[in-house]
Amino acid sequence: MEDYSVIKLQALDKSTARTVTFQAKVGSTIQYGSLFIKTQACRKSPPLEKPESAAFMQIWEVPVGKEKSEWIFSGWMFASSPALSAMDHPVYDVWVLDCLGSDEENSEAKSSQIKKQTADPTVLEAVEGEKDTDIEDSEALETEQTEENTSIDDVNPVQEDLQEQDELPENNDDDSAIEMLLDKVIE
Repeated sequence: MEDYSVIKLQALDKSTARTVTFQAKVGSTIQYGSLFIKTQACRKSPPLEKPESAAFMQIWEVPVGKEKSEWIFSGWMFASSPALSAMDHPVYDVWVLDCLGSDEENSEAKSSQIKKQTADPTVLEAVEGEKDTDIEDSEALETEQTEENTSIDDVNPVQEDLQEQDELPENNDDDSAIEMLLDKVIE
């Protein structure tokens, strides 16, 4: 598994039923409600292996009216199996979606519509005093509501590439496309 510098997380506030997707740099501490989330490592499998992202996370809470913090979770979370090592909290759920490098982070930020603030700006904020963390820095922390609806049928890059090369007719069935690709690989 390879180390990555940015983690993509999703959090659920069970009391309001709001889901928030956000990114943070590894090593930075962010606050979501009364939770403080610090990612120590974010690793992702190479492209030729089974897809998996895992992160070592430390999550603690500072309850309202108390000065002492309480550990909620410390350990590895896996994107493919969130229930395998889940955080147990009555109000919040947090889980790993992906590990991103700086190139992936920049392209994802440009392609999606990002909302810098949630309905309550105090819900998700960078903790003051942390190095490399700035709430207005798009590379450090980005939030977006989860309303993405993309279909795998919308994009077929292999078919588009072959159509551009005039090697695949436009009206074809999947079997003939696969046969043509296999013939091309065998040659």
